[in-house]
This record gives sequence, C-alpha cells and structure tokens, in this order.
Amino acid sequence: MYKRVLLKLSGEALLGEQGHGIDGKVLETYAEEIKKVHEAGVEIAIVIGGGNIFRGMKAATFGMDRVQGDYMGMLATMINSMALQDALERKGVATRLQSAIRMEQIAEPFIRRRAVRHLEKGRVVIFGAGTGNPYFTTDTAGSLRAIEIEADVILKGTRVDGVFDKDPERNDDAVKFDSITGDEILSRRLSVMDLTAFTLCRDNKTPIIVFNMNKSGNFLKVINKEAVGTLVRWDQ
Repeated sequence: MYKRVLLKLSGEALLGEQGHGIDGKVLETYAEEIKKVHEAGVEIAIVIGGGNIFRGMKAATFGMDRVQGDYMGMLATMINSMALQDALERKGVATRLQSAIRMEQIAEPFIRRRAVRHLEKGRVVIFGAGTGNPYFTTDTAGSLRAIEIEADVILKGTRVDGVFDKDPERNDDAVKFDSITGDEILSRRLSVMDLTAFTLCRDNKTPIIVFNMNKSGNFLKVINKEAVGTLVRWDQ
C-alpha cells in the first residue's frame, strides 16, 4: 500500500452530465472515494484543475491576455478546491486548503513544511491556485507539489481506464497499456501530462498511475497496488 499520494483531478471531471460548473453528484462520489482511502490510513494530497469553470489558455485564443487568463484559471481551481473541501468535511474528513496565491480568508498560503505536517496528522491537503504562476498547468502544479511533499506516486484520476495507444473515447480499437515507460510515451506522443509536468516527474523519478476515478473502488484498488490503470515508470 502506498503511504503518501498526490491525487490529480481534472476540473472537467466535475462537470458530470452538466455542460458547465460542478455536478453535485460527481463531487459527492469523489469525496466518498477519497474518504475510503483516507480511512485506510493513506496520506492524501490533492490538486484539481479548473477547466469546468475557466481555462486561461482557451481564453487567450479569442484575444484575452494570456497572463490575465491564467490567473483567472487559478481562481477557478480555488472554487473547485473549496467545493471538494466542503464535500469531504461533510463526510467527516479533516482537510486543509492551501493556495499558491494569498487569500487568507479562505485558505492557508502554501508552505511545504506545514503541508507535510498536516499530512502527518491525517488531514487531506488540497493545493489550489496551481503553481501561482501563469503559463503553468495544474498538471505541472500536481507534479511539483508531489515532489515537494515526497509523495510515493502521482495518481491521475481520469474518466478513462488508463493510457491507450490512441484516444479510447474516439477509437473502439484503442489498446490499453498496463505499464509503459516515460520514454515510450514521449516517443509515441501520447497525451498523459504536459511536457513540463512530465519532465519534472522524469527528472525526479516520480511514478505516475493513470486510472479511471469514475469507477467505484478504483482509487482504493490503486492504493493497494492492484492491477488498475496504467503505471508510467522511469526505467534506468
């Protein structure tokens, strides 16, 4: 069983059947899955995107200043982080929300040592506002925070079962990998994380597991090192 993990969730996952915003049912489901893993004694940190509310990169395509758009996207991640925090605490899970942008009324500032201490005390720590810098994705924030807190693994919760040789939502003949090297992902140009996030993981030999967060029990199975999802490994 993994002892300390970083769970990376996409903002789009919170859409559920809606076209915009947060689906309460999805939020409750995720909170329940996280609670099961928390009760197993695992230290959990979470980074969640904001694409269900706002994407700075997309806004830049219709003329908005990229830096302005990225900061708006960081605020979107805080909305999702606060929603997840509320859902977890309503289930009795102690949490702390840390923000890369100072907003004392709703979150602690990100302080690495404090985050690690919260984890050691059994609190779920949610990292909001990305890295606090424009031009960096929440995938990069997830990789960075995982390395900073010395997580055993990054768990990327998606709506597909792992890494495939092509998009499984568009191709019925897509083949899933149970395990794959980072170099092979790069050579095949498979979409797992952006290159900056991926490079951080490669340089620090941080393993990544991509799995379907929408299947009940999958998160706990991954924690128990069952054959779920795809392991991205860094062979010497």
